[in-house]
Amino acid sequence: MPSSHFHPLGRTPSPTTVAVQHEQREQLPFADERDFAEARRGFLAAPEYRQIMGESGNVAWNIGAYDFLLTGEQFDSIHPSLQRQATLNMAFGLFEVVPGQIYQVRGFDLANISFIRSDSGWIVFDPLTCKETAAAALALVDQHLGERPVVAVVYSHSHGDHFGGVRGVVDEADVRAGRVPVIAPVGFMDHAVAENVFAGNAMNRRMFYQYGSLLDRSPFGHVDQAIGKGVAAGTSGLIAPTVTIAEDLEELTVDGVRMVFQNTPGTEAPAEMNTWFPDLRAFWAAENIVATIHNIYTLRGALIRDALEWSRQINRALYLFGREADVMFASHSWPRWGTDRIQEVMRAQRDTYAHLNNGVLHLANQGVTINEIHNVYRVPEPLQRQWAARSYHGSVEHNARGVLNRYLGYWDANPATLIPLSPRDSAPLRVEMMGGSEPILERSRALVEEGRYLLAVELLNPLVYAEPGNERARHLLADAFEQVGYQQESPSVRNSFLAAALELRSGIPTGVAPSSTGPDLIRALSTGQFLDFLGIRLDLAKAQEHEFTINLVTPDNGERFAIELRNGTLTNLQGFLAEDPDLTLTINRSDLEEAMTGQAPLAQQVADGRAVLDGDPAPLLALADMLVHFELGFEIMPGTGAATASAELDAFAQEPLADSSGG
Repeated sequence: MPSSHFHPLGRTPSPTTVAVQHEQREQLPFADERDFAEARRGFLAAPEYRQIMGESGNVAWNIGAYDFLLTGEQFDSIHPSLQRQATLNMAFGLFEVVPGQIYQVRGFDLANISFIRSDSGWIVFDPLTCKETAAAALALVDQHLGERPVVAVVYSHSHGDHFGGVRGVVDEADVRAGRVPVIAPVGFMDHAVAENVFAGNAMNRRMFYQYGSLLDRSPFGHVDQAIGKGVAAGTSGLIAPTVTIAEDLEELTVDGVRMVFQNTPGTEAPAEMNTWFPDLRAFWAAENIVATIHNIYTLRGALIRDALEWSRQINRALYLFGREADVMFASHSWPRWGTDRIQEVMRAQRDTYAHLNNGVLHLANQGVTINEIHNVYRVPEPLQRQWAARSYHGSVEHNARGVLNRYLGYWDANPATLIPLSPRDSAPLRVEMMGGSEPILERSRALVEEGRYLLAVELLNPLVYAEPGNERARHLLADAFEQVGYQQESPSVRNSFLAAALELRSGIPTGVAPSSTGPDLIRALSTGQFLDFLGIRLDLAKAQEHEFTINLVTPDNGERFAIELRNGTLTNLQGFLAEDPDLTLTINRSDLEEAMTGQAPLAQQVADGRAVLDGDPAPLLALADMLVHFELGFEIMPGTGAATASAELDAFAQEPLADSSGG
């Protein structure tokens, strides 16, 4: 029977929410249970533990926190389709994909880690988010399949849950010595670094919402992340690739294993590749084909993806490999076996992405705007009846808006929305014109009781902006958010509503959250990217008070940069030196990396002679004084008592030059 347990931090599902969940149970194709058989197939072993500890003493991973999903109980606080997906993602352990050849460890992190048996060891595909979970997965493989060395690592794409755990499976010294190649698609390093650093602090804060990082694990909080249970909170790293796949199709044989790589830029990641194993008739779909329709616009923030190109690359894979494959496996979810089943899933996802692109543009060309499209666009009924075409990681609503934004931008062409007031500026007038807080609260409370939650949100959101200290308004808005969240099929949308409700009630919670940055990622910045990031970190007011030119020379790699601060803006140009600089800084790139990460501050390196200053050091001191440290806990919902973005400055002699505070 469905459950309506009371949740001490919120409310039980309302009668309206219960009715919505019951309707979904009646409408969706729950009789199709093939996914459950596929998710169980090939199971070999699971460890006795259900937690993995982090190096710092925290719990890095805890699948046991979700064991409430294994009771068989239906929860009215979870959309039934999402509960089904969340239960499927409870797979935990070692699985055989191709007998004697391909294995996966699932349920140890957001992603899967895959092991392909080679002549003398293992080729590891996508070594998870953090060192601790990847090492635990390798230990499980060693325990049950025998110890074999890792002879190669493949990064399928440039997202952190697919490379961050590499130090848990391979020693960097072996990579540098050429004993273990690390293979990645063209553009991997640029995209892996830029996405996680340039807007990393904002992305990590928004990730609290999309990923529900600090929600409690319960039927009333975080239940799943669509492509896995959640993100591990361990030690993330990065070892740079040594082999780049640059061609559209490129074949390599590594330790006896033949692999054909299909580059798929512009799909789930800007640098991504599928892999075909011709001798095993196995197709690796990376994160391009998993058990959900993915994000076109991802709520944490990222470049908007190309739904049409995504569809086209799936179609290409279908015709290149799908008609021959006996198994399709991926970096998330579970494998599909049999050519007919593989083609069914590939076509369902191909058509869903293509229809999303074409259907949204069809409506846009008839005048439907970005502020309307999510209420108008519908997935075709035949696709709605297929589990592989359901939108868990993405949602139909925010993906539809993403497609329109990609082509036409955020503006709806109404001049009234072209220069909108900030909510804090417009909200007081709105509240005044509605007669003040009391009538708004009275009407909103009635709307919540009637189950008209989004209308209640329309009234309450301006009130909370106008009166952030109005506790009754914040709590009633939280109540409305909570019921909307319970009804969502997409965990990204569910988590966003529930996280906002939590913060409205009790402020930003504390706890260990996943990080997308760290020393390895900072070191991986190109020198130009590092200088670009310094420009992002400048205190804009202070920067207007200075003008200077610095030449930067890094002899060990032959780089030269002309750096100028003018008009409050820091620019850099590689390959050039200014004719009459205020200062020339000469430092090896290897030493610059130690300054970037804080291991050896620049002032210390100047003192010991590793860095040489020729000219006036004042510009460098001024630059250090301008660098802003980005605080993670900036306020999103008004009145939550969160810290705002701080202008706290890094001390030149003590702090890293790059800000790695994203976690």
